[in-house]
Amino acid sequence: MSKPVRVRFAPSPTGPLHIGGVRTALFNYLFAKKNGGTFYLRIEDTDQNRFVPGAEEYILEALEWLGIAPEETVGKNEKFGPYRQSERKHLYKQYADLLIESGNAYYAFDTAEALDAHRKQHEADGKTFIYNHHNREKLDTSLVISKEETAKRIANNEDYVIRFKTPVNETLHLQDIIRGDVKFETGLLDDKVLFKSDGMPTYHLANIVDDHLMETSHVIRGEEWLPSMPLHVMLYRAFGWDAPQFAHLPLILKPIGNGKLSKRDGDKMGFPVFPLEWKTSEGVSSGYREKGFFPETVINFLALLGWNDGTDKELFTLEELTEAFDLKRVHKSGAKFDPEKNKWFNHQYLIKKDNVVLAEEFSKNIELKNLNRYYSLIEMTKIVSLIKDRAHFVSEFWEMSDFFFIAPTSYDEKASKNWKAETPALMQELISVIEEITDFTSQNIETIVKDWMTNNEIGMGKVMQPFRLSLVGALKGPHLFDIVEVIGKQETISRLQTAIITL
Repeated sequence: MSKPVRVRFAPSPTGPLHIGGVRTALFNYLFAKKNGGTFYLRIEDTDQNRFVPGAEEYILEALEWLGIAPEETVGKNEKFGPYRQSERKHLYKQYADLLIESGNAYYAFDTAEALDAHRKQHEADGKTFIYNHHNREKLDTSLVISKEETAKRIANNEDYVIRFKTPVNETLHLQDIIRGDVKFETGLLDDKVLFKSDGMPTYHLANIVDDHLMETSHVIRGEEWLPSMPLHVMLYRAFGWDAPQFAHLPLILKPIGNGKLSKRDGDKMGFPVFPLEWKTSEGVSSGYREKGFFPETVINFLALLGWNDGTDKELFTLEELTEAFDLKRVHKSGAKFDPEKNKWFNHQYLIKKDNVVLAEEFSKNIELKNLNRYYSLIEMTKIVSLIKDRAHFVSEFWEMSDFFFIAPTSYDEKASKNWKAETPALMQELISVIEEITDFTSQNIETIVKDWMTNNEIGMGKVMQPFRLSLVGALKGPHLFDIVEVIGKQETISRLQTAIITL
């Protein structure tokens, strides 16, 4: 009987969560939900030198904003707690000792200076120094000194590390859900440090011990961890434990050319690479949330970076993604990041959003502008309905609709060429027509104005373009009579009068 699906996202709190890490979290979340399993978050903070205050809180906030919060994590359903590795420190030494006892690991007392000298000597000889079966019995290790001497040096508080004793000349055929059979030659691998001189485990030991104790069934992570797969599988074997199934996700590539997407790419091309804004003493790195992207947008475009469901479908809700997700449909090759496509996704979700919700958001922006004129929520909802089809973000609403709130004080120079000698008289007649309208709805205003033009044999262009120019200041904006209805009769007449005097 197969064990229940339990997958984890295990970031290090060394800074803001990169968008590639978010995708890893998302794929773990989708796999868990698809298979009725559990998605949990473990904070891997064994490297205390790189720990950044606030990073752990940032990671949790980002996952919650995106709607993919873990079911178990620090302070939440700690079934296998603690979920912070620094609080599990007492666990790891005993497992490192087990490997020593079984002959799968050894003590190494080499100083940094001695190792540096070995490296330099190898470089001088045109070789690469690798700490493994070639030289481990020529170095300062428990493999060449007696048990008594080893115990004595440890008792004297001499610095040491514990290294894995990699098997010699073995071919490992390992299975990856995405990549199939992956082959490694153990003779080419180094003896990785498992336990450091500061009393903390390295990523490799802590990761394996925690995944086992937390009953992780599948390890879904980025392809940069693929070279670590043989060590991790050998560690499981050394402990006598069943290894989880592995799946290594493809890289997210730069928009232009190859190479992993970096913060520098985002800075250069003006798009975020972090889900939320990140502030440091050096400045602010923008986030998708603060840039106006919806969380469902970010989830959708990340899901399609390296995966598809086999169809041309592009828009998926989180529920639809969960239903369709299959690790076997994840690509092996990297996926190029397309900032323009991301904006397209946000446009699609903006169009689908309820106009009242968008109007409430837009109203918050308007309140900061200290205007003389404000609209009710019903009127703001109407304005939003007129402009949102051309917007990617709520932040663009103001530029697309400022004329609803502020009468033009200048007029587009190119459009002003439509203002002819006879235009003032026509606009004055138009004012008279508008003054008589009682049912001031868009459709009724349009009918009456067009009837007036038809009955007086006035060309459409002679009225409509100057009319729009008078109200907007340019030949832009939504349907003209919708604008007229929203700003109202008195404001429409006032703007026409101003244009007659000014133009």
